[in-house]
Amino acid sequence: MNPIVIIPARMSATRLPGKPLAEINGLPMILHVRNRAIEAEVGRVVVAAGEQSICDVVRNAGGEAILTNPELPSGSDRIFAALEQVDPGEAFDTVVNLQGDLPTLDPTLIHAVIEPLSSRGVDIGTLAAKITDPEEEDCPDVVKVVMSPSEEAESRGRALYFTRANAPWGQGDLLHHIGIYAYRRDVLKKFVQLKPSFLEKREKLEQLRALENNIRIDVSIVDTVPLGVDTQNDLDKARLILSGVSHALV
Repeated sequence: MNPIVIIPARMSATRLPGKPLAEINGLPMILHVRNRAIEAEVGRVVVAAGEQSICDVVRNAGGEAILTNPELPSGSDRIFAALEQVDPGEAFDTVVNLQGDLPTLDPTLIHAVIEPLSSRGVDIGTLAAKITDPEEEDCPDVVKVVMSPSEEAESRGRALYFTRANAPWGQGDLLHHIGIYAYRRDVLKKFVQLKPSFLEKREKLEQLRALENNIRIDVSIVDTVPLGVDTQNDLDKARLILSGVSHALV
């Protein structure tokens, strides 16, 4: 595989507007995420920006950023638009969609999300972690993945469904889905051309469009869920977490 990591970012987040440029220990958040991706050492890293201000910050720091249409409906559409600009010759066959609000991400998770694509027949890789907090089990903001375990590896499985409900029923672990994806390039192209599906619109989960169109998603089980920055409280937590390592991120 020849992967590229693309980080979609836009300023108009509902709960925390302007968050890509929110300062965390002297650096805008988007630069922290870019640094995490570089530390993973899996390939080229590009920011797919919805606004020129994000491009300017990334480029001034020596990074690569592509300006995309701010009206694009999703991060998947944004990364595909950027991919078409930076790689028209299709040198990259694997595309990692790394959310731009994960400044404390463990870089090893990027390797974990690519790993399922080593198996033929897998179209998209993603991540999940076992739920350990009982409050998350019924929380609709915590997306669960219903997974059939793999015979190839204990820490892998095939996604059968994603839901905001408590599922599956019965004894056993529940899995907290982590919204990082690795696509085969041709699958990403197919995916963004599909219309939003019935279950996708009902659950408000874009990945269900793939399952409803017989696109296979496999899941790597990891130890922890990275902090996603969606609110001011999340931003404060990220500042505390990174305060001890900020000197290494410049």
